[in-house]
Amino acid sequence: MMNNTRRIASLIGAMVLAAASAAGYASFESHRLHPYLGLAVLALAAATSRMKVKLPGINGNMSVNLPFLLTAIINLSAAEAVLVTCVSTTVQCWPRKNARFNAQQMTFNLSMMAFASSVATMLAHAGWLAGNTAALPALPGLILASLALFLGQTIPVAGIVAVSEHKQASRLWWELAHLSFPYYAVSAGMTSMLQSVGGHLGWGLALAVFPVMYMLHRCYRLYFSRMVESMRTDVLVRAAGAGA
Repeated sequence: MMNNTRRIASLIGAMVLAAASAAGYASFESHRLHPYLGLAVLALAAATSRMKVKLPGINGNMSVNLPFLLTAIINLSAAEAVLVTCVSTTVQCWPRKNARFNAQQMTFNLSMMAFASSVATMLAHAGWLAGNTAALPALPGLILASLALFLGQTIPVAGIVAVSEHKQASRLWWELAHLSFPYYAVSAGMTSMLQSVGGHLGWGLALAVFPVMYMLHRCYRLYFSRMVESMRTDVLVRAAGAGA
């Protein structure tokens, strides 16, 4: 038990160090601020962060704020993008009424998201992507940023759950990736549309995607609830067959 606690603490410590290094470097490389757009994206990312669904079979949840995090990464400075990510993560992980605050979990989640968003920002604004066309704004950077967030979240989560619950990390990651990858793909597509619409009609209209994210949240909740019910039914059927 003590050894397991130390391993968890070591993983969290490594995540904090990685986040501090990546965020510091990314912020140093980017200094231009976008206060009005930054505040708008921050408000929407924080609001949608409470729209989360429990992932079946895994001790974790998924929020529908990803398009706004990607919007921050593509359009804001690295410091602003990390700030938006950390604020929305804090709102997402903040315990509900009468629930206990878990400092370790909050520290890990904040560090994980800060690291992932920092790497995603550096990839999205890499110098060798400067030849993007106006027809598809920042598409290569958006794809790389989405991939960085996907790997930067799923790998650490699978690792910490594997250590804390004594499970195989690779299998956990595959289950987590299988459940969440479609959402990352959809979010990248929505962010690409936001980029196009925002350039022509203004970001006030583009950020009206909030109702769409609410509907996506409802669809995911329904899908996962049916999946959980199906899993419970299978367990009951197997138990009945074993007892016969």
